Formats: sequence, C-alpha cells, structure tokens
Amino acid sequence: MLGLLGDEWTLLVMQQSLLGATRFGDFKSRLPISNNVLTTRLRTLTAVGLLERRQYQEGPQRFQYVGTPRGRSLWPVLLSIWEWERHWVPDHAEPLPAMRHAACGADFTPMVTCRSCGETAGDKDVVPQWGPSGSWERSVPSATATRRRSEADQHTAAGLFPQTMSIMGNRWGFALLVAAFVGVRRFTDFQAQLGAPPGSIADRLTTFCANGVLADVGDRYELTDKGRALFPILISALQWAQRWFTGPDGPAVLLTHTACRQDFTAVFACDRCRRPLVGAQVSAVEIS
Repeated sequence: MLGLLGDEWTLLVMQQSLLGATRFGDFKSRLPISNNVLTTRLRTLTAVGLLERRQYQEGPQRFQYVGTPRGRSLWPVLLSIWEWERHWVPDHAEPLPAMRHAACGADFTPMVTCRSCGETAGDKDVVPQWGPSGSWERSVPSATATRRRSEADQHTAAGLFPQTMSIMGNRWGFALLVAAFVGVRRFTDFQAQLGAPPGSIADRLTTFCANGVLADVGDRYELTDKGRALFPILISALQWAQRWFTGPDGPAVLLTHTACRQDFTAVFACDRCRRPLVGAQVSAVEIS
C-alpha cells in the first residue's frame, strides 16, 4: 500500500481519475506535471491495476486511462486526505475547495461510522490487534518499496499534499504514526517496535513535531488533535490495503469497535444528512 500511495503524483493522478479525467491531456491540463512524470505514473498505475489502458482512436493510436474497481475504491483515502489538508494545513498556495454531497446538497465534512452499529467512531473507539498475517515486519515496507522522487520531480509537484506526504511518503513515517495511535510514546519504544534506525526515528519525530502532529512533552511524544485527526486517513488506507492485498493466512490487522464490541469496518458518512457517502456523490466547491 505504501509503495503505491506513498507517492504524491500517484495520489493526484488517481484523484483526477476519480473526478473524471481519462485522457493524457485531461491529466496534463489539471495537474502541474511534466509529460515524463505523467507517462511514468500512468504506466505504473496501469501495471498495478489501478487504471486500465483502453484504445479510443485508430489513426493515430490514442489511449485513455479508466479507473478499475481497485482504483475507484481509493476514494475514501483521497477524501480523507482532502479533508485533513483542507482543515489542518494552512500553507497551500490556494485554499482547497470544500466538499458537497449531491444526495443532500450540503457542504459537508466526512465522518467515520461503524458498519456494525452505525455510530460515529474515532481513534479512541477502535481497538486494533495483529491478525493471522500481521506483524511490524510485514507492515514496514522495504527501502525500495517507496519511490524517492528526483529533485525536478519534487519541484514540479509543488507540494499539493505537503504534510500528508511527510507521513505517507516515508516508509518509517507511516509506521511510526500507526505505532503512536496504538500507544507507543517513547523514542526507545518506537525503535524497538519498528526495528528502525535511530536516525530515521529521530528524523520522523522531528518532522511530526514541527508539523504539529506530535508534541514532545519531555520523555514521550503525544498525539495532538491534529495528529488524531489523521485517523480517517489511516483507517481508510488500511481497509483499502486489506481488501486488495490479502495475506494467505488472513487479515494483517483486526479491529474491534468498543461501543458495540463488533468487528469494526469504517463507513464514511455525511455529517449533515448522516447518510453513507458514495464517491460519485462528492464534488468540489471552489471557494469564492
């Protein structure tokens, strides 16, 4: 999952796919992306089954890129990133648009609810444990799994998801944040649980504190309100990964909702009408 989603251009291309882009020119006109970078990402996303390449013209040959079920099911992850960046990250070149729910016509904030009981759920309401195929060793990807962008690529990206990428764009960052959500607080405990080099742990802790996701309170690191607001991103990314990348022995992570004591599956709902959200019913509303 991190090998795919830990790349800003992948997320942005898939965002535009969900918003209706299919042709090379569509993506190019909507994103500040070079031809080479876009070509590479479209090829990669096709190879991993998030997009399907279809010919729509014979002479000359032209192709469009259509979202697959695997690609379209990313919408809760992108919706969660959109909302978190919009609410918690002020340093965008232009304010991110609000979101409108077509089913009720209201501008809304997505909320996480429990499929079993229908009640809202936050990070303190969900208890995780390793499943049959789960472990920190499996959950921390290899060094080559997450691509490092070239300086030119980074410059072109223009930081459209600036703080999300400090988490998802770094293999140790995402794992460290998950560890913080399950109660790890001290430097030595992060290192022991994750098996990460001390320099990598120190770098991620410094970045998260600078971004206001964690607070250094002397001998431990506590999640801030901004950090806890990342819960929808983590849970939607986990659910997407467990749906499409199953282990042979069963799930990697098991979740229980403390309120109803049932297995927890997150359902994203509109905070205005409280109906479950459907990706096709969400649109952007530009700020005037």
